Amino acid sequence: MSLTRRERLLYSSSSLGGEALSRARSTWLVFYYAPPADADLEELLPLGLVGVLLFVANLVEALDDPIIGYWSDRTRSRLGRRLPFIMGAAPLWALFAVLLFTPPPNAGVAVTAAYLFLVFELHHLFGTMASGPYESLMPEIARSNEERLSIVGMRVYFGAAGALVGLVGGGLLVDFASFQVMAAAMALIGLAARYIGAAGVWGPAKRSRATAEISLRKSLRLTFDNRYFLLFLPTFVLFSAGLQMMLGVLPFYASAILETDSEGTWVAVLTATAIAVQLATVPVYQRYARRHTKRRAYRVAMLIAVVTFPLLALGGVLPGAPVEAQTIFLLALAGLPLAGIFLFPAALTADIVDYDARVTGMRREASYFGSQNFVEKTATSFAPLLVALILLLGNTADDPLGVRLVGPVAGVLVLMGLWIFRGYDLEDDVSTSTPAPAALDSAGEPGPQE
Repeated sequence: MSLTRRERLLYSSSSLGGEALSRARSTWLVFYYAPPADADLEELLPLGLVGVLLFVANLVEALDDPIIGYWSDRTRSRLGRRLPFIMGAAPLWALFAVLLFTPPPNAGVAVTAAYLFLVFELHHLFGTMASGPYESLMPEIARSNEERLSIVGMRVYFGAAGALVGLVGGGLLVDFASFQVMAAAMALIGLAARYIGAAGVWGPAKRSRATAEISLRKSLRLTFDNRYFLLFLPTFVLFSAGLQMMLGVLPFYASAILETDSEGTWVAVLTATAIAVQLATVPVYQRYARRHTKRRAYRVAMLIAVVTFPLLALGGVLPGAPVEAQTIFLLALAGLPLAGIFLFPAALTADIVDYDARVTGMRREASYFGSQNFVEKTATSFAPLLVALILLLGNTADDPLGVRLVGPVAGVLVLMGLWIFRGYDLEDDVSTSTPAPAALDSAGEPGPQE
C-alpha cells in the first residue's frame, strides 16, 4: 500500500526536531563546559579534557548502532518491530539532552567529567534506540523509488529548518534565558517532532512484524558480505568526512583568510550560503534521479564535490574582487553537491536492504542502518583530528597554508569515494528489477539461485 502525501510529510517532519536538538547540543556543549577565558562563565572542565571525553564517548557509543539495529529486526510486539523502541526511548533521549546541561554544582573536575561522559553516553544510547528504528521504517513503509525520493527530499527541507531552529533559536535562548532553558526547549521540540512523525505512519509502522530470526554474528557477516553495501558504505563515509572537514575549517577560514574578528558571524553567513544553495538544488537532483537513477545522481554530486571543495583554497587569491565576495561565491559552489549527500544515502541503503531481502528472505533494515551508522560515526570522528593536523601547517593570516589545504584534502577523500562507487550498479526499485534467490536455509546460509 502506498503512503499518502500526508503520511510522507509527517514521517519526514521528525528531521526538524532531530536537527534542532543535535545542532544546538553540538554548538553549545563544549562552550558550556569549557568557555573561553574572557567569557562570563565558570569553567567546569579544561578544554582538552572535554575534547578527549567527547571523542572517546563518540567512539564508544557508535557500538550501540549495530546491536540496537539487530535487536529491532528481531523484536516481536503488537506494535511491530520499530514503534516500541521509538516511543519508549524518545523521552529518555530528550531527558538526557537536558541533563547534559545540568551537571552537579561544585562537584569538582573528576565528578563533572564522569557525569559528562555518562550522561553523554546515555543520551546517545537512547537517541540511537529512538532514531535507528525510526530511520529503518523508511524502506518498509515506502516501497517504491518515487516514495523514497519524495521522503528524502522532504527530510532535507525539514532538516534545514531544524538546523536554523537549533542554531538561531538555541543561540537566542542562551543569550536571553539560560543554557538549561535552551536545552529543555530543544529537547521538547525533538520529542514532539519524533512522536508526530511516528503518529503519522502509525498504521504502516505497526505492520512491521517480519522478524529476522538469525544470530548477531551471522547478521553482521551477511551485512558485510553484501557487495553493494561494501561499495556504497566507504563512499558515504568518505563523502561525509569531506563535508565534516569543510565545516570544521570555516572558523579558521574566517580568521585567517577573511582576517575578521567576527568569526561567528562569518561562519553563519558562509553556512547559510551553502545551505541556501543546497536547498535550491534538491529539486534538480530529484528530477535527475527520476530521469536516470539514484546512483547516477549520487555520482554527479560526488563529482561536483571533487571539483568545488578544493576551490576553497583560492579564497582571496583571485584579483579584482573583495575577499569576502570571493569566499561567499566559493561557499556557494561548495553548496552545490551537498543535497546529494543528504538525499541519496538513505534511499540507496533502502535499495540495498531490498536486495538483501531478495537474497536472504528476511527484512533487516535496522541491521543495515545500524552498521552504516557505526562505520560512519567511527570514521568521521577522525575528521576533526585530520583537520587539526592539516592546520598545523599554518592557520594564521600570515601563514594560512593549512587552512587552504583542507578543501583540497576533502576533495581527495570524495574522489576516493567516487572511485570506489564506480562498481555500484544496483537498479532502483530492486523489488521489481532483481531476480529473487531462495531464502536462507536453516543454517543461515543463502539458498541457491532460482
